[in-house]
Amino acid sequence: MAQSSYLNELKSKKLKATPKRLAILRVLSAASVYLGPQEIWEQLKKDFKKLGLPTVYRNLEELVDAGLVSRIIHPNRRLYYFLCENRLQHHHFICVQCGKVQDISFCAEAQLLQEVDQIYGGKILSHTLQVNGLCRCCLKH
Repeated sequence: MAQSSYLNELKSKKLKATPKRLAILRVLSAASVYLGPQEIWEQLKKDFKKLGLPTVYRNLEELVDAGLVSRIIHPNRRLYYFLCENRLQHHHFICVQCGKVQDISFCAEAQLLQEVDQIYGGKILSHTLQVNGLCRCCLKH
């Protein structure tokens, strides 16, 4: 994704297009797998003399809240992040070995809404589905 596109997306989400936010988006965009905050910080600290790990965490969470970055909850209980270009509602298949993230187009939202309404008398406000496993390449090794 181009720098100008990041600027437009940040503005549309009412977030300032700070150099650090733009750099985080650039690092995530260049990655083909999910990255941890520490990995992102390691890549950026040479460009920013005053960049602490808490700043990276805070910016990542703001980008997640704005819907620009996906949060990956790994089975190892650590948080990772991925820049998904697909802005439509969808879910992800996460390879826990190589870190590849793939879109899943299927969503059972209608069935979930019906069950929560009929069985629990509740209302779903949002949902996230993350499927963890091994991709085709990792299964072969």
